[in-house]
Amino acid sequence: MNLAPVITGLGFVSRIGHSRAEVMRALRELRHGIAPWQAVPGVDLPTKVAGILCGFDVSDANPAAWIWPAEFDLDPAVVQPMPPSGVYALAAVRQALAEAGLAGADFSDGSTGLYCASGGSPRFQFQHFKKLEASGWRRAHPHAVVSSVAGALNFHLGAALGIRGACCGFSSACASGSHALGFALDEIRLGRQQRMIVVAAEDLNAESALPFTGMGALSENPDPDSASRPFDRERDGFVPTGGGVAIVLENAASAASRGIRAQAAMAGWGQACDGHHIAMPHPEGRGIADAMRLALLDAKLAPELVGYINAHGTSTPQGDRAEAVAIDSVFGKWRPPVSSTKALTGHALSMSGLLEAALCVLALEGGFIPGQAHLAETDCPELNLPRHTADHPIEIAMNNSSGFGGSNVVHLFSKSQS
Repeated sequence: MNLAPVITGLGFVSRIGHSRAEVMRALRELRHGIAPWQAVPGVDLPTKVAGILCGFDVSDANPAAWIWPAEFDLDPAVVQPMPPSGVYALAAVRQALAEAGLAGADFSDGSTGLYCASGGSPRFQFQHFKKLEASGWRRAHPHAVVSSVAGALNFHLGAALGIRGACCGFSSACASGSHALGFALDEIRLGRQQRMIVVAAEDLNAESALPFTGMGALSENPDPDSASRPFDRERDGFVPTGGGVAIVLENAASAASRGIRAQAAMAGWGQACDGHHIAMPHPEGRGIADAMRLALLDAKLAPELVGYINAHGTSTPQGDRAEAVAIDSVFGKWRPPVSSTKALTGHALSMSGLLEAALCVLALEGGFIPGQAHLAETDCPELNLPRHTADHPIEIAMNNSSGFGGSNVVHLFSKSQS
């Protein structure tokens, strides 16, 4: 029997934890990681909270001054040419590889690929351009390009790991990490790779977050306990965060031959575009509805079999409402439980879809449905939005992601077949 590819490793650097155990506990207990934040020291800005990462300080312009938690044994010589998000990515990928039982020799025969997602480092781009301009446009830092552009993660991680298989970066705004995982699934299904390492990471600083104020997308709620409240009637925008996440996806036979436990199976995926607006979702969630239907078709699953949906749910007024209409159009009377874990983590931009895929795996493994944190009163009555976590076995979980330009991606995961 041709089994679905399986997940054999997860790695986290997030506001709700830097390990499987920490993240699982926060997810079960609905403990959020939103905290007061001053994006620009000494400047009083409307954005006052964020999902700040504990134990990391990558704010200095000199990477030699960066610090990270002692449990992450990172080589400074490898880290210093990276963007800030690269530090998070490397820490996350080390965790995932350890869980999957993979080491250097496993990456040198071409059977393992690497797909990455990141928006690059606006801070580093800004700093490099300032220095270049100050030099009369004559002297650029040798790492100016490779430490700042959107492909920086796959440049650095591909070299650091010695990847000989497929290596590519994805850039589709907040659907980037989800696209990376979906195309990684196809690489394995098509027999091109035995396994794929999928990584996504984002900076958190003024340069990465504050440009979103131009479109009114960030919450101005100063209360960490209610600023990120997807599907709540009073939501006013998203709360930014950064971090890194890694998933190892593997041919089921390959994992079994190595004696590695499958944490979950990836049953299918779908993608579709709204074809509507550069930044606003279609009001009826046209693209995300199509992507959900395509994912169900790909996995050969009926809607009623889905036991939990991790919604994109950024806590923006238009986005949440459009997704609610879309979910109702696909599932109707079945009304599976829905929650957006961005209430706990904040919105990690291009990393968010991959982070939430990993959270779906934890929910499947742990046999629970994460509740919708911070929900007081909803304007999305079509949805089944449990306010508290429920211990309830899930067989199938769905993960929704959407990005600018109406780019939508949906994943489906099932409990491990091993």
